[in-house]
Amino acid sequence: MENMKIKEWYTKEYASDNLGEELKDNITFMDLFEALDRHKDIYELIGVSDSIVRERLFEKLAIIMEVDYDYIYEQWLGIY
Repeated sequence: MENMKIKEWYTKEYASDNLGEELKDNITFMDLFEALDRHKDIYELIGVSDSIVRERLFEKLAIIMEVDYDYIYEQWLGIY
């Protein structure tokens, strides 16, 4: 599942959210996880600067990686 494309998942899961169409096409959840490890700008990576979209992606990433949401969030904050 980590190789699932974010945009494909998001536009199906949140079909009524038009911001899904603005997500970059080829970014996977593994790309997101690796970007967090490297302290990259997540908004630049995904192509959308909306905190609700980010939160939804972090929630799904936590499920995929089988970790608590707090781990993903703290990874983003640079604690891990």
